Amino acid sequence: MTITISRRGAIGLGLAAALAPLAAPGVLRAAPARTLRVGWQKGGLLGLVKGSGAFEQALADQGISVSWSEFTSGPPLLEALSANALDFGYTGNVPPIFAHAARGNLVFVGAGQGSREGHAILVPGDSPIRKVEDLKGQTVAFKRGSSAHYATIKLLRAAGLTLDDIEPQDLAPPDAIAAFDAGAIGAWTIWDPYFASAEARPNTRVLITTEGLEPDYNFYSANADYARENPELIGRLVKTVQAVGQKGQADLPATITTFSKETGLPAPVIERFLTRKGSDLGLVGFVESKHVAYEQALADEFLKLGIIPRKLDIASVVWTPAAGQGA
Repeated sequence: MTITISRRGAIGLGLAAALAPLAAPGVLRAAPARTLRVGWQKGGLLGLVKGSGAFEQALADQGISVSWSEFTSGPPLLEALSANALDFGYTGNVPPIFAHAARGNLVFVGAGQGSREGHAILVPGDSPIRKVEDLKGQTVAFKRGSSAHYATIKLLRAAGLTLDDIEPQDLAPPDAIAAFDAGAIGAWTIWDPYFASAEARPNTRVLITTEGLEPDYNFYSANADYARENPELIGRLVKTVQAVGQKGQADLPATITTFSKETGLPAPVIERFLTRKGSDLGLVGFVESKHVAYEQALADEFLKLGIIPRKLDIASVVWTPAAGQGA
């Protein structure tokens, strides 16, 4: 069963997890854990992993079951992960920056690559907004601390604008689409598959996508204590995700069917975001130096803009497999 968790729900889970050590002094977590707790989102490769039962199969020989919790965005997922309410999860590029800036108890364990055109600023079909410059003074919705946050910054900058030139509104996808339909916002920055779903609607127009900008990496994170205590298992998880991604990319029709069944999204929406330029489910593996440099540059930019409160050292929060792990 999948549990869908909001930000408020994640905070509640985090509080319960935070209180657990008080009942058992000196114990960081129940060990050994017999259930792997995974956080997933509709647009990530973990949806395909869930639909294929790959984690369950990979861990069956250890007697470990898998519990899945669905999130509508990355920030609450990483709050739950850091609070020991999850063990493993997937997000875009920005949520880990905010989580580590808040001194979250998590580490990067894997990385993937998405399409450069997988984010967009959307406007109503009859909107007078015709170019990014027209957003000046407009209310633009995006989830703070998500990949859409950074996409907004990049797209505004390319047009000579900054966040100070708009009225940002922090809305998760379900709330943003309601505000969009009600005409309460001028524009909405969003990622796939919400982007693919929204652009198929007759009342929506794509103002601009992130095509042509820098690569879009996404990341797999683990609770830091869990990764330290279960290094072989973490290696196996990343390798399993990689294998599922490569198999899925090689048979997109079957992948679309599985994704659609697991997420409840129409097959044409799934096909749209899986076939965007540069999209490749197989480009996933352990964290490499290019991913560290990318996240470090992103963190430095958010610090410079005053969005996060302190300097981050991304390399210090990257989990690396020891020789032979995950093979």
